[in-house]
Amino acid sequence: MSDRPSLARPAGMDDADAELLTRARDLLDAVYREGRHEVVAAFRLSDGAIVTGVHVDGSARRSAVCAEGVAAGNAIAQGASAPVVAAVSVLRRPGGTWHLIEPCGVCAEMLSDYWPDARVWVTAGSEGVPTTFAGLLPAKRRRVW
Repeated sequence: MSDRPSLARPAGMDDADAELLTRARDLLDAVYREGRHEVVAAFRLSDGAIVTGVHVDGSARRSAVCAEGVAAGNAIAQGASAPVVAAVSVLRRPGGTWHLIEPCGVCAEMLSDYWPDARVWVTAGSEGVPTTFAGLLPAKRRRVW
């Protein structure tokens, strides 16, 4: 593992969500490649399983796939009987700093379609705080499947 700057556990984050943070940081440590693999998402399912996703970038901008989308596909592959209940995404900047981040707008739309009530940790100011996928888009039109 590299000597990475600390990404502190947010106040109020329980042990289960802290495990997501640790898993995301450890995986990002292992796969980080500047400009290609800079974000990892970790999701916990209701059965306790943890799935992850790695940001994959390509030379054509539309070929990029967000870590949250990869994690969502992995969660669905685990089975619809165990929905996502919590999520954490971690970004490593080329300068070596680490950040707790929220999903991009496209991912927030998709994740709130599938698991609107799942807790997601985001940074507000300088603090990590929980919200829900639906809370990321308070004026979202709800899709009826």
